[in-house]
Amino acid sequence: MQKTEDNAQNWYAIRVTYNREMKVKASLDDAGVESFIPMCYKDVVVRARRVRKLVPSVHNLIFIKMSDSEMKQFKATTALPIRYIMDPHTKKPIIVPERQMDNFISVSATNDDGLIYLSPDQINISRGDRVRIIGGMFSGCEGTLMRIRGDRRLVVSIPGVMAVATAFIHPSLIMKIDENDGNE
Repeated sequence: MQKTEDNAQNWYAIRVTYNREMKVKASLDDAGVESFIPMCYKDVVVRARRVRKLVPSVHNLIFIKMSDSEMKQFKATTALPIRYIMDPHTKKPIIVPERQMDNFISVSATNDDGLIYLSPDQINISRGDRVRIIGGMFSGCEGTLMRIRGDRRLVVSIPGVMAVATAFIHPSLIMKIDENDGNE
């Protein structure tokens, strides 16, 4: 997690209570603030009919891009039920690096049925090799290569918050990268 100068825009991992993440996002969109909620399609029953609906993949979670001072002011003045997700070691709000958030959004924004969302305690990221996808719908994304549920998948992790694993990736689309190349 990195902290930058006060007026620089950072991605904050935010908890929202009572499944109001879409209400918070709508308020932020109206204010012109960039935010992201990982979404997926689920089958729901509406008036005795099964309907496929786009819903949050992980309830009560939203990523908000603001400067430190803007975030403090927003938290102090909003009536919306939000709070920082804190780093347990530093006791400071988790700030997601831009490149890591770009990779996370690139994978999550596909709304692919094969995506698997994992909590931090469900995965040991240090097990796999760092890779870059060089073709297909996840081309350019970087993460950790892992075997999950029997398939080789790219895992993009936001430490302390969550991870997302892609659907199966063919070995011909995977390129191993140096630990020093990208910083997830």
